[in-house]
Amino acid sequence: MKTLYFDCFSGISGDMTIGALLDLGIDRDVFLKELSKLNLDGYRTEISTKMSMGISGTDFNVVLAGQDDAGKDVSGCDAGHQDGHLHEHGHGYGHSHDQDHDHGHDHDHGHEHDHSHDHDHSHDHEHNHEHGGEHTHTDRERNLTDIERIFDTSSFSGFVKAFSMKVFREIAEAEAKVHGKPVNEVHFHEVGAVDSIVDIAGTAICLELLKADRIVGSVLHDGSGFIHCRHGIIPVPVPAVMEMLAGSGIPLVSEDVGTELVTPTGMGLIKCMAAEFGQRPPMTVERTGYGLGKRDTGRLNALRVILGETIEKQSGESEEIAVMETNMDDITGETLGYTMTRLMEAGALDAFYTPIYMKKNRPAYMLSVLAKPGTEDLLAEIVFKETTTLGIRTQYVKRICMDRKILNVSTPYGDARVKVASYGDIRKVSPEYEDCRQIAEKSGLPLSRACSIVVEGAAKQYGI
Repeated sequence: MKTLYFDCFSGISGDMTIGALLDLGIDRDVFLKELSKLNLDGYRTEISTKMSMGISGTDFNVVLAGQDDAGKDVSGCDAGHQDGHLHEHGHGYGHSHDQDHDHGHDHDHGHEHDHSHDHDHSHDHEHNHEHGGEHTHTDRERNLTDIERIFDTSSFSGFVKAFSMKVFREIAEAEAKVHGKPVNEVHFHEVGAVDSIVDIAGTAICLELLKADRIVGSVLHDGSGFIHCRHGIIPVPVPAVMEMLAGSGIPLVSEDVGTELVTPTGMGLIKCMAAEFGQRPPMTVERTGYGLGKRDTGRLNALRVILGETIEKQSGESEEIAVMETNMDDITGETLGYTMTRLMEAGALDAFYTPIYMKKNRPAYMLSVLAKPGTEDLLAEIVFKETTTLGIRTQYVKRICMDRKILNVSTPYGDARVKVASYGDIRKVSPEYEDCRQIAEKSGLPLSRACSIVVEGAAKQYGI
């Protein structure tokens, strides 16, 4: 299975993501031709090859009309000021492409950062979208509906449109929660919105060109401490990133680096791209790409992306799992439901209850948890903490599973996922309920029809 693995050892941002994907060997002219389908003027893109810590990588930069190369704005922490927290601010700072120049910049757009860096730049491509200077970038703002309209009116493919809008919604909803506003009252200043629009759309284009079957993310590494914001000093990870992490099950590690490494745009991208997170799966490596960051962190500041073929177990090959069971006759339904949620969030393969009778004919429940070997202690701790049980039985069994993969399907109502399972000549296609529910609610269609549309889309897009 063709797999992309995102090694986020130094965090992730929008420009680093595009840089790493381009560094895998994507034809840059083809990429820029696709990006030109964006219905947006007033910017140009620069792609350059640089060295950092002796490692060659790709830098991607968006320069807006009316700015010089060194004057790129950074985000504000309040979505109501300037460009919101949506724009890159941990890695995607303003930076010059003049060779052998140190430069520091003060940005008063929410996050105020002073930094200097010098690099030797090899300019491979520059793409211009400036049209007579008709755009100004001083007071214009866009909300989520405005940004979605930009993608709707573009000539991008269905996948690029759907993925881009999904990422923007993810980030905007996090910003809305952080700032206590309805999502469409979150406004992004054009300076930051344009930059993030290009970063997100560019990432979607790269994913479509690479045609990976599976995307896996590593543990995310962020910095620590605090950063200056227009309204004061805020902690790292920044609030929007923390909001996107909440309930996601995505693992995070804090490094002893006194700045943010995971930006909101980077967080939104990896959350929407990766189907799972953890160690790199067994794979044969085809290519490796590095997307270089803009800040000197004292070590290699880059995102590494690995493209290769994962080594899958043969269809029908059995695997060992742990089955943990316990009986309870003195517990409430609310506690049972909460315990199951915690178990699933902690990595249980499955959890379920079976009605039983215990001593003195008392109605009771048997909790069964299916777990990967090595996770039993963690799951047992949750059961002991949350329930009334005094003991857990564990046995190890063999199970045979169909091979499974998740595919993204473009529909007229947005992106949706389908699960495709196979076993020899047997194949099953199942649309994800939550995605179908959102399509049904958005379109007014019955849920059954929404599911049919997703399945029909999968058949048309993937021939399944």
